[in-house]
Amino acid sequence: MTFGPVESPGMPKLLGPYSHAVRAGDLLFVAGQPGLDPVTGSVPGSGFETEARQAFTNLRTVVEAAGASLERVVKTTVFLASTDDIPAMNLLFAEFFPTAPPARATPIIGFPHGLRISVEAVVYLG
Repeated sequence: MTFGPVESPGMPKLLGPYSHAVRAGDLLFVAGQPGLDPVTGSVPGSGFETEARQAFTNLRTVVEAAGASLERVVKTTVFLASTDDIPAMNLLFAEFFPTAPPARATPIIGFPHGLRISVEAVVYLG
């Protein structure tokens, strides 16, 4: 069984001592991806939609680094700072997962650094 972290250039800077993703056999467990620009390390733009788009883009970058695509995502957890952002997040979710969207949970939590979204996923690689 293949087991270990996935690393690739272009992934955003980690905010702590963890891996962006860990492969365990046919599954990839992707840590929460915040809406930080991988080059600057800051939130791009000023609105929720821009930050959320970056979070989903970061998720795609990590998933593709493991040799998969968003079509293989089976479960997501989209952490939000406010229920007010659910409608905008739903639109982006539908854009990034246009067919057969994965299962999803959407807890509302407090974030450090003023962040407003983080997206984690489980991906089937088999």
